[in-house]
Amino acid sequence: MKIHEYQAKQLFREAGIAVPEGVVARTPEEAAAAFKQLGGPIAVVKAQIHAGGRGKGTLVQAPEQHGVELVKTAEDAARVAGALLGSDLVTIQTGPEGQKVNQVLVEAGCDIARELYLGIVVDRGFGKPVLMVSTEGGMDIEKVAAETPHLIHTAPFDPDAGLQAYQCRTLAKKLGLEGAAAKAAGKFLPAICKLFVETDCSLAEINPLVVTGAGDLMALDGKINFDENALFRHSKLVELRDKSEEDPNELRAGEAGLSYVQLEGNIGCLVNGAGLAMSTMDIVKLHGGEPANFLDVGGGANKDQVTEAFRILLSDPNCKAVLVNIFGGIMQCTTIANAVLAAYKEVGFNVPLVVRLEGTEVEEGRKILAESDVDIINAEGLTDAAKKVVAAATAA
Repeated sequence: MKIHEYQAKQLFREAGIAVPEGVVARTPEEAAAAFKQLGGPIAVVKAQIHAGGRGKGTLVQAPEQHGVELVKTAEDAARVAGALLGSDLVTIQTGPEGQKVNQVLVEAGCDIARELYLGIVVDRGFGKPVLMVSTEGGMDIEKVAAETPHLIHTAPFDPDAGLQAYQCRTLAKKLGLEGAAAKAAGKFLPAICKLFVETDCSLAEINPLVVTGAGDLMALDGKINFDENALFRHSKLVELRDKSEEDPNELRAGEAGLSYVQLEGNIGCLVNGAGLAMSTMDIVKLHGGEPANFLDVGGGANKDQVTEAFRILLSDPNCKAVLVNIFGGIMQCTTIANAVLAAYKEVGFNVPLVVRLEGTEVEEGRKILAESDVDIINAEGLTDAAKKVVAAATAA
């Protein structure tokens, strides 16, 4: 689950991590009032959407307007907020259609001496969280990793013990922090690592992390993603969810107990199991096709879930063919065959449907499909299924 920057900063603040003062505004008038409330000579108006690259991003409706802008008066704050609110912001992470801006963060200006990078992820190689820092703050960290990887310094840490003092000293030295800044790092770095563990984050990122003129460390930006499998432990975090920022079909699938990820191709993929989903998408691409989605009905899908899965798949106008690829383990192939036929009658298919069944009661399941009056392309084996669905989508 993703949250907005202003929400991440509230969590930072509660964890003792320094952030600038800021006020959320949902109208130009609120933005002007926020500027006055902050009381400084400058402020920054920042679009709040679940995507990075806002500073370089531009509005669909006004390409000259970026998603982050420095302002010096209340009138400027109102003008920038007025341009952003209700408009669609395009960044490197949104796609060409952009994301609608519903709120902005008006934040106090900061005396910046240096810009650094900080990120935490769970590293499967180490089997534990890893803190990453770099002197190249404010830049695209993927570009830094590709072109100057020696400038990214890492420190794996034990979730129970947290980041150790010697690790803080080592990282501070690599970042060139001395005096007050090095001392500040001794508190700042363990605090963000503690927050990461205690709230079951999958990602925490601050870019830029700034060294102020006074030698303090401050999170000038904030990005947090949570592990959704652990949200049952964090009822207060669930309240931070902004469904308006999420894909409607992904929300709809989640409510039906399905896993769905929208992609950019034209072949709908209905499978059971994440591993089979990945294999299906791989072989579809191997044979020249492009998956339109990742839809996993899980190991115990019933008729209603399969019907809802087809509704979601067929609601995508880019979907030109559907591949049902089911391996019956706990789930019986006869169950999925009957569910496919029921879904066909209830939803109606307007694109070719390729079905590949394997596993428990496979012969009985294939017989059910073969003896039905539904126009289904039967496939035997993964390669056969991929070739047939790619051909069907191409011919559509």
